[in-house]
Amino acid sequence: MTGLVALTGATGFIGRHLLRDLTARGYRVRVLLRRPVAVPEGAASAVVGDLTRPINMAAALADVDAVVHSAGLAHAMSGAPEDDYRTLNAEATRTLARAAERARVRRFVFLSSIRAQTGATAPGIVTETDPARPTDAYGRSKREAEAALAETGLDWAALRPVLVYGPGAKGNVAALLRLARTPYPLPLGALTARRSLISLESLSAAVDAVLGAPGPLRRPLIAADPDPLTLPEMVAALRAGLGRRPGLVPVPGALLGLACRLTGREALFSRVAGGLVAQSDGLDALGWRPAMTTREGLERLARTP
Repeated sequence: MTGLVALTGATGFIGRHLLRDLTARGYRVRVLLRRPVAVPEGAASAVVGDLTRPINMAAALADVDAVVHSAGLAHAMSGAPEDDYRTLNAEATRTLARAAERARVRRFVFLSSIRAQTGATAPGIVTETDPARPTDAYGRSKREAEAALAETGLDWAALRPVLVYGPGAKGNVAALLRLARTPYPLPLGALTARRSLISLESLSAAVDAVLGAPGPLRRPLIAADPDPLTLPEMVAALRAGLGRRPGLVPVPGALLGLACRLTGREALFSRVAGGLVAQSDGLDALGWRPAMTTREGLERLARTP
């Protein structure tokens, strides 16, 4: 499919990349902005409007073939009240979806999260057939947004990406990059839990695959690169991109966990040491292929100024 796509969140980490990539793939992109700013480069047009107080959605969605909804309150805002997550993630999605249905939009692509399905870690491989069990306010708001889409007559898909990395990433990815850039050996070599990641490029390819897929879809789809890595492997890939050796020391996980508990970093250790491996079976069936391996992507990220 190529046509007019309405994109929300075009000034965010994921949205900025989607705007560039979708434009490069031949789509015309109309960005939906919360406040009047300069039209982002690459956008065919822009409409100003607040998704929580929609005034001009009919005009915003006129002649639109598909909506890509990437706006919302990010997981990094961990101190936000649950009501804020519900308003900015679930209710705003419900409002936009109803407007899209009235405008007879062909497909609605929602950027959800793996946290709509599971917690920060998972004991086995997470698949789309597993029941959704979000464990925090962010995940619950994303799951509620998916449920709102299911109540409409739209043909929709909710992409559930795992941790997304790329230039400009914040949170855990930024912390990992800072750690890899330090000149010191790191006591992480014995950690064995694997975690799935996905690059911005692979996520954009997933959005393109969903936009062009024969319908109807009307379901969530996990988005994850197929090669989960351990934390030591991630650090080694980043340092390889910097032209450096891994510099990893195999300190036993139990000892490392004790040190983190004594220094008040137990929650951080549980996220780092725990695994979360997910499979993108639905996207694979649509012909999606990741843009690069996770190792290649992390090496490239480390080289990015």
